[in-house]
Amino acid sequence: MLKILIVEDDRQLATTLKYLVEDNPRYQVVAIADDLDTALDAAAAHRPELALVDLRLANGTTGFSVAVRLADEDIPVLFVTGKAPDFPMPDLALGCLMKPFTAEDVHRSLAMAEDIMRGRETFRQRVPRNLTLYDTTVEPDPEPQPGFIPSRRSLKTRLEHWIAGTQH
Repeated sequence: MLKILIVEDDRQLATTLKYLVEDNPRYQVVAIADDLDTALDAAAAHRPELALVDLRLANGTTGFSVAVRLADEDIPVLFVTGKAPDFPMPDLALGCLMKPFTAEDVHRSLAMAEDIMRGRETFRQRVPRNLTLYDTTVEPDPEPQPGFIPSRRSLKTRLEHWIAGTQH
């Protein structure tokens, strides 16, 4: 059974997502959190194997900061959001499932995330149309583009640009 943490500040959506996840007996939601602090507390208390994280959260936190901190705890993240970033972030998440989604979308996405986490080859014929998986097997460019510094700081810059572009 795959233990899952949901990080979503919309209580109704979090509850709905919990029911969709647990509709499959292979998955168990161990906790629901609504911001960075409650996510870290839940992760410490329940040791989930995967976190479903919204990008916009309560108390001024973002899913990006949650993903960074959960990565430090070796907990993989699958973003679940209404507006996906314009660039892949394999250093933060396995992928991104766009809202709205169906129960089938959730179950297929979880199965694919689990395959990636377990190092299994995935041969799913029907990838949900609203799921983007980030390719973690791509080797870094040996000659990076001018101005690109592959570090957490460059990631922070990319995130700031993405957030600034969505504040309308």
